[in-house]
Amino acid sequence: MTAPLLAHATDYGRMYARSTTADFSVPSITTVIGQQPHGLDGWFGYMGASSLASDPLLPGILGSPAQVRQAVNRAAKAAEAYRDVAAKRGDRVHDYCEQVALRALGKPHRMKETREALAANGEEAFAARFDEWWELYRVEPIAPEITVWNHTVGYAGTLDLVARINGRTCLIDYKTKGTTKDGTVKPLDDKVVMQLVAGMKAEESLVDPVAGEWEAWKHGEAPVLLAVALGETEVRPSRANPDVLKHHWWKFCALRRVWEMAADTGSAGSALLPVAPPVSH
Repeated sequence: MTAPLLAHATDYGRMYARSTTADFSVPSITTVIGQQPHGLDGWFGYMGASSLASDPLLPGILGSPAQVRQAVNRAAKAAEAYRDVAAKRGDRVHDYCEQVALRALGKPHRMKETREALAANGEEAFAARFDEWWELYRVEPIAPEITVWNHTVGYAGTLDLVARINGRTCLIDYKTKGTTKDGTVKPLDDKVVMQLVAGMKAEESLVDPVAGEWEAWKHGEAPVLLAVALGETEVRPSRANPDVLKHHWWKFCALRRVWEMAADTGSAGSALLPVAPPVSH
């Protein structure tokens, strides 16, 4: 996946600038959504316990407290390691999807290289299922990896794809998902609707990142918002329910205010100050 040139990692999450020479000034869409609590304590605990139970060294180290502690430390990092592996896989799949769109637009692309990268990691099935979906839905790409900006609320982000499907303009977000025991792709999280509606509510889109040139957003008038779950066994697109978009938009705006308050609080100074003992007389 092409990294947006205007995105920067900061102490306050990912933020965007107006050009390659400007300072970052607004949070990314995903940073805003990240203000919502996730409640992953149970998953982290399970991943740690599962990793420890399957550690091949465990039977031979039970008599050594030091080695057991090392095994526990390895297990404690299992969830982070799994997340990092999944993120890299997602980047490879997204990169391939972008190259498919670029090829369809007649633009320079790296389809061969990105397909080979998936094959080298045993992930070529993701590309095969994506190709099937692309042909079945007769996707007509308009703009892959397009960066958008909203001045009124104060955020920016990069959409995976703007395309035309069956005569309708669609804003599309890809989510690489694992497979369930019954062979179907795992379900999407409702948070993707916030991501899509924030893209729809953009006011500008990027033309030239170096010059900082932007234009009025052309695709915000009642597009179809599609979340596409990409798996090894199938690709399953889901449409955001038009009847609930306003609620997800209001929630996104509220989370944007939470992000601003958190940033202001973090930069305000120390929350707790030391207290010296009373002076003796």
